[in-house]
Amino acid sequence: MAQSLGSVDHQYQANKKSTSGFILSKAAEQIVIEEVAPEYWEQACAELMKHDRIMRKIIPQYGAGFLMTRGDAFGTLARSIVGQQISVAAAQSVWNKMLLTLKKKVTPKNILALTVEELRAAGLSGRKVEYIRDLAEHFDSGRLHANQWKGMEDEAIIKELSAIRGIGRWTAEMFLIFNMVRPNILPLDDVGLIKAISLNYFSGEPVSRHEAREVAANWAPWRTVATWYMWRSIDPIPVEY
Repeated sequence: MAQSLGSVDHQYQANKKSTSGFILSKAAEQIVIEEVAPEYWEQACAELMKHDRIMRKIIPQYGAGFLMTRGDAFGTLARSIVGQQISVAAAQSVWNKMLLTLKKKVTPKNILALTVEELRAAGLSGRKVEYIRDLAEHFDSGRLHANQWKGMEDEAIIKELSAIRGIGRWTAEMFLIFNMVRPNILPLDDVGLIKAISLNYFSGEPVSRHEAREVAANWAPWRTVATWYMWRSIDPIPVEY
């Protein structure tokens, strides 16, 4: 017999307090919820577990985690550019070097103040140096309508961001997920997502974009949340940008 929403939600609540082998106190749990969790997160988890048998299994394993955002638009986009086409570990290494070079102040003006050689020394390829400088110039000149993004549709933001060199659909989608915390983003160009769908839904068999989209149809309107748990299923360390 199918589980009711109430019983699924109870299962989620019972598991969300435990992670990485320790139990969160009530006070600590409240801090996590208030500071990190998007307002829709618990509802999304409950509904995903109700409607999707794989999510019903995966979400309780990582129930204490949440999608984290730094709230800094430029930093999120810069980090997304750094992470293009390299592993999570390699991206983190380059980002750490950039933080040292910039003295932990990743701003458009500070990026533009660095020479190409200094950016290359931080581990960026020549192409990524061009991209991150173009991003900085867009922010510094005010060419982006960042103050209007909150009221814009997902696709409209993707279109505006894609006008910046080096920012394609994948990077724009990472921004919508990690900065704006939009609830229903499905990044089909993300290798990790496709791999996770393959492993969890197709026993490791190759998966086409069409097949991935069909699986994700069951996740709407919480495809961001499902994607985050797919990432967690292949790498227990939460993805951050």
